[in-house]
Amino acid sequence: MGVLPLRYDRASHPHSQRTAPTLTISFPPSHNPPKVKMGATVVKVNQWQDYAREVIRGAEVLSQGGIVVLPTETVYGATILLSNRLGRDQLKTLRKDGGSKPLTPHLVRPEQAELFLGPPSELAGRMMRKLWPGPVGLQFDVSPEQRVKAAANLAVGEEDLFDNGSITLRCPDHPVFTDVASKLDGPVAATLAGEAGSFDADKLARDLDGKVEMIFDAGPPRFSKPSTLVKVLSDGYQIVRAGVYDERTIARLMKTMILFVCSGNTCRSPMSEAIARKVLMDKFGVDAAGLEKRGIEVASAGAMAVNGNRATPAAVEAVKSLGADLSKHRSRPLTVELINQADVVYTMGRGHTRAVLSLVPSATEKVKSLDPARDIEDPIGGDVELYVSLAGVLKKLIEARLNEGPLP
Repeated sequence: MGVLPLRYDRASHPHSQRTAPTLTISFPPSHNPPKVKMGATVVKVNQWQDYAREVIRGAEVLSQGGIVVLPTETVYGATILLSNRLGRDQLKTLRKDGGSKPLTPHLVRPEQAELFLGPPSELAGRMMRKLWPGPVGLQFDVSPEQRVKAAANLAVGEEDLFDNGSITLRCPDHPVFTDVASKLDGPVAATLAGEAGSFDADKLARDLDGKVEMIFDAGPPRFSKPSTLVKVLSDGYQIVRAGVYDERTIARLMKTMILFVCSGNTCRSPMSEAIARKVLMDKFGVDAAGLEKRGIEVASAGAMAVNGNRATPAAVEAVKSLGADLSKHRSRPLTVELINQADVVYTMGRGHTRAVLSLVPSATEKVKSLDPARDIEDPIGGDVELYVSLAGVLKKLIEARLNEGPLP
């Protein structure tokens, strides 16, 4: 067994939807008999510098029909290039079911799901945007015509992908998985390597000696539970297996969130939050509880905020004149989790946009300036009349933004 110590800088891969690297390496599938495996190479990703070289080597092994063990946020998976017949045949020998059940494709980006599903329904697309990448497997019913098309495009038998017309897809949230899989020109498939809830690279290398070529050791998975499995229906969803996320968490993640961002979260963004909530309540003819039942959440945060500060008295007074309420507001800082959860992020100025994107670079498409023409000036230190004037401006901007199209 060879051991290569490598260093992996986790700080360069924030827990956000990552943009896949632009470099794609495509290797022709091997039609030669598999080479005799002399032992799995264990790549210690936290201990040395040439991580990029080993990522490329892992991609080459996969492209040639080999098996590479990659980490996800829940378990380690024995991984193959889905379109390579040799890899599929070898992976089946590792599976506890003996290869009798379909493979589970693992995606680098949610958009890859279209390879299997075709254009997704509005609900399916929303669930993929809200829950991926993350510890959730989504099950979809696929039409006979699309099953034939998907199998042909990937040179895979339908029985390798679909079970009674249904397919399960995963989009893991782990930078090492993303780095290796994104170098390939097609999706991968993976099955559990070792035991769920624990990880010992050396033991795994012994157990899989002669069966896999490489093991990327990134330490224990982030979660000790298996992924949650959710069935996507025509008009809703069903929890098939609870895992990292329970039913309440899935429901929370599925909400539509509109997020406003300023600096301290005591003036502009909380005023926008309160006004937007009132505009939406009036639009749907509901109270705050009714808005929540519709799955709509309006929130705010500050790029330089601390927890727990009240909105300024002038801000509270200004939104009251519009029928909105800020009396219970408490400030909170902008976080990666808030940005990921939001469907759209409205910023008060260009500096706030930069703050959002510094935390989650891949959030570009959902970050918008509330006023496209100019920055909204901070009213801090001004009198009530200034705040009342600002509230009127914010209301017009928010109404225009919400009328641009359907809620995300």
